[in-house]
Amino acid sequence: LCLIRIEPPSAQLDPILHSKSIEDEMELATVRHRPEALELLEAQSRFTKKELQILYRGFKNECPSGIVNEEAFKVIYSQFFPQGDSTTYAHFLFNAFDTDHSGSVSFEDFVMGLSILLRGTVQEKLSWAFNLYDINKDGYITKEEMLDIMKAIYDMMGKCTYPVLKEDAPRQHVETFFQKMDKNKDGVVTIDEFIESCQKVSNLSSSSSLYCFSNLVKS
Repeated sequence: LCLIRIEPPSAQLDPILHSKSIEDEMELATVRHRPEALELLEAQSRFTKKELQILYRGFKNECPSGIVNEEAFKVIYSQFFPQGDSTTYAHFLFNAFDTDHSGSVSFEDFVMGLSILLRGTVQEKLSWAFNLYDINKDGYITKEEMLDIMKAIYDMMGKCTYPVLKEDAPRQHVETFFQKMDKNKDGVVTIDEFIESCQKVSNLSSSSSLYCFSNLVKS
């Protein structure tokens, strides 16, 4: 997704990273956010200590302050979709990573989100995806929220899709989505309806939220 930068680790991380350059020492004086001990993140996530070291260094290379705000996140994410406008989708994605609604994403936030997306259980991945689509975080996905997500995805993909998509394609996909997910026809999708529907169309041993979503919106 993105590798963002973080300032040198706190003293408790020194044995993990082994050595620090003079530049690292100088940067430490201006650090604004220090990550939790990698041992703690290793226990909380599904990454090994070595993998966390690699993620940490990549994070540090992109974000010297140790945190990334929404505008910086959008700039980083846009590099992966140069053919379209990823601004709106990056906004939704940022809010999904910013679980404490602080307006910034720390290394810990990044690691925990990535751990679910890459190595979480089917239930965890689908819960994370539901949180992404539930824009106002009220526990329901409305047609308006799903339409906003679909429009953001099409904007992000740009005009290079084949076959060329019709202008009303996002709305059609939302209608298909709700026909299959809104079991009690009350106009909203709950997390239980979302997970149950996704599990029916996905191979439980290899499914992902994106695979589920792509299958559900096929008309």
